[in-house]
Amino acid sequence: MSGRVKREREPRASPRSSASGRVKREPAGSRGSSRGKREAEPERVRVKREPEDGPPRAKREREAESEPESEPEPTVRYGRFDPEDRRSRHCPYLDTINRSVLDFDFEKLCSISLSHINVYACLVCGKYFQGRGLKSHAYIHSVQFSHHVFLNLHTLKFYCLPDNYEIIDSSLEDITYVLKPTFTKQQIANLDKQAKLSRAYDGTTYLPGIVGLNNIKANDYANAVLQALSNVPPLRNYFLEEENYKNIKRPPGDIMFLLVQRFGELMRKLWNPRNFKAHVSPHEMLQAVVLCSKKTFQITKQGDGVDFLSWFLNALHSALGGTKKKKKTIVTDVFQGSMRIFTKKLPHPDLPAEEKEQLLQNDEYQETMVESTFMYLTLDLPTAPLYKDEKEQLIIPQVPLFNILAKFNGITEKEYKTYKENFLKRFQLTKLPPYLIFCIKRFTKNNFFVEKNPTIVNFPITNVDLREYLSEEVQVVHKNTTYDLIANIVHDGKPTEGSYRIHVLHHVRDRRGRVRCLPAAWGLEQHAQHPMSLLAQWLAVFPWGVTALVSGDLAQGSQTQMTTRAT
Repeated sequence: MSGRVKREREPRASPRSSASGRVKREPAGSRGSSRGKREAEPERVRVKREPEDGPPRAKREREAESEPESEPEPTVRYGRFDPEDRRSRHCPYLDTINRSVLDFDFEKLCSISLSHINVYACLVCGKYFQGRGLKSHAYIHSVQFSHHVFLNLHTLKFYCLPDNYEIIDSSLEDITYVLKPTFTKQQIANLDKQAKLSRAYDGTTYLPGIVGLNNIKANDYANAVLQALSNVPPLRNYFLEEENYKNIKRPPGDIMFLLVQRFGELMRKLWNPRNFKAHVSPHEMLQAVVLCSKKTFQITKQGDGVDFLSWFLNALHSALGGTKKKKKTIVTDVFQGSMRIFTKKLPHPDLPAEEKEQLLQNDEYQETMVESTFMYLTLDLPTAPLYKDEKEQLIIPQVPLFNILAKFNGITEKEYKTYKENFLKRFQLTKLPPYLIFCIKRFTKNNFFVEKNPTIVNFPITNVDLREYLSEEVQVVHKNTTYDLIANIVHDGKPTEGSYRIHVLHHVRDRRGRVRCLPAAWGLEQHAQHPMSLLAQWLAVFPWGVTALVSGDLAQGSQTQMTTRAT
């Protein structure tokens, strides 16, 4: 036995000797063996330092050839496993992923700490948790419930917890695409050329772009407007490609650009052909609306769709870097037109006739003209009758669309009253936008209550020609003046309550070459129907070159707003 081993065992064998302070001396032979071992160690070192072309190198090469190559051990970088971990491509927990519970439409917040930093989604239960360290909420959740597969919602990387290694598997690409769908230029160009039904994970079929938006509480007024805007092709194509607005510079601390980002995300989710569900929740979009509008428009309180549309288009234009006069954006390129407004001040009606004539000679009472732009046109309805008919029912009048459009022919004058003064105004269009929005004003407010005008507006299905409402010099250069309807929004119920829903036309050509219209109302309702049987009650969308249009039946409608595009 060597001297080193003997010295290690002796203290345990004779504790009394240690306690008394005595030291037992080693035999001479033991000391000699220890000295011999120390002398032998340099010889072993000298053997390792021999030239590499000697016999030891040949021996090592033979041993390397005879032994199988072992896989490299996983390396650790900054406390985390390297992506080249051999377990990354052989995770045994991939079959525990439950795609039916995955929903990435909600705000990316940890369900425990409510933090939006470093959030992971559990792919087994669908909940969001923060971090993946030893004391993080995601780590504790994985240990407590044996849920092992997590997705980083920012980097789109998958991890296995608590083992803490990255998962690399091509079968998970469908999950990352649902979280962040992307579109190529070719895919965007083919959206209007093909109408292929997609199948959700639960087996239901849907048409991309024609999917329902969840009504969280009372946000159907915003859902209707967002759904209508998502079916305007130029606006849709712009926001489907994130590169179009990704590099827009905004001042520090500006929150309005969040509106652009959320609207782009919502647009891509609505048109995603690989959704797990046949509906989308606009939760993040509405959170941005509440924040950017300073709670003017809320999720829990019913709002006015026209007010929301007006604010949203202007806020979107401003967030994209546009200005009132010089700098244009996709919003103004699609929806903005121009008109001439002729204004003439009227004398007070209680004045004598002679004094009125004298005042009309003054410059103050002469007609003035200004050029103005618009995003939508407001159409006024005739006053609803106050008396019932012989059957004790209210008489619901009907009016053609062109009668209320006469407001913009440059001849028809209408009196506008303010608190102190009265004015006569007439309007004449000078430029028609590619997509024109009509707002039929149905709600009137007074000091006591809000009234809803039930007048029915009848308008043609196709070829709504607005050439006669342009000035003569503009008619010569303005080629496209005919519009076709593509969508409408409906308000049902009482003016202070009620709900909004939308019809969107999806144009599918069958074998006979005829156009079929597939409307999608607010649920998941999808059915083929003749366009004449649809209602156009609040919002209608007309595009250039579209050959299907919704007819008008406004008996139960409220404000009607029509977006059109000239042909």
